[in-house]
Amino acid sequence: MIGPMTPRSTLVADAAIALIAERGLRGLTHRAVDEAAALPPGSTSNLARTRAALLELALTRIAELEGGAELTALPEGPPREVLAAVVAEALHRSLTTGRAVTLARFELALEAARRPELREVYDRLGAGFVQFAAGLLARCGSADPVADARRLVRWCEGVLFNSAVGSGIRRAPGRAELRAETARFVGALLAGGGEEQ
Repeated sequence: MIGPMTPRSTLVADAAIALIAERGLRGLTHRAVDEAAALPPGSTSNLARTRAALLELALTRIAELEGGAELTALPEGPPREVLAAVVAEALHRSLTTGRAVTLARFELALEAARRPELREVYDRLGAGFVQFAAGLLARCGSADPVADARRLVRWCEGVLFNSAVGSGIRRAPGRAELRAETARFVGALLAGGGEEQ
């Protein structure tokens, strides 16, 4: 299990993420990470001895990057508007400035489908997003915040896949469109439930 990220582990993880996004998992080697991070040969191996450890390091960093400030500092406003704003902003960032991170995460998700040890890490880190969404949905009056959070996460994953690598790649939605679509989805998700004031 990876401990807290240090400046060195962050540097290595960021280089690994960039390589995965650019070359896929076949292009990820300890030597390639050393070169991409401008580190002496063997530095990555000293930090993450095995390929599995290197993948876990990259995945841990992705969770940290994708969590971002919205998991701690929420805007003011009615709960549903806050939820729509936070989700739309996270999606927009993942499709623009964070696109490489999104591509690397998809690569790692596919690898996790074949490697139980990585699946465990992927699921553990992903559970934090469900928990965060459940907290926001509870504020919105959801009758079953955890189930609704899972639905919301599935919807977000679909938007990201479609827009980053799927059939919608040539017309990724902008910030305003994402916010409107998120608000519609949240409204449908919570239809019949009362919003807490």
